[in-house]
Parts: sequence; structure tokens; C-alpha cells
Amino acid sequence: MRYAIVVEKTANNYSAYAPDLPDCVASGFTVKETEREIRDAIEFHIHGLREDGLLIPPSASVVEYLEIAA
Repeated sequence: MRYAIVVEKTANNYSAYAPDLPDCVASGFTVKETEREIRDAIEFHIHGLREDGLLIPPSASVVEYLEIAA
């Protein structure tokens, strides 16, 4: 499986979420740590959905960077 994630800088650390998996979030002190934490959170989230007999949302988000002339 492949899911898009968003990592954001906060006042004290970084936070991340997966747009296609509501309520799946993580945080860390570095981007690398946050990426590890969101990976674990996604795996845990999907495991919980399976255990509860719920559907696993498909990956539907598209991630792109846009170059903007300032």
C-alpha cells in the first residue's frame, strides 16, 4: 500500500497526517522521526480497521509541488 502524508512544522516539533486515513496522525522532533512515527501510525490504523472488519480506505490523494514565481 502507498499513502500520501503531509508533514508540517509546528512551534515545537513536526506533525504529520495521512489525508486518506482520517484521524491517523503522528508527531516527532525531526522530519525523519515524524516520518517513522506516521508509518507506524498508518500500519497500526490499518491493522485496527482490519480487526474491526472495516474497509481500508484506498489511497486517493494526489501530491504535487507547484513552482510559483515570486
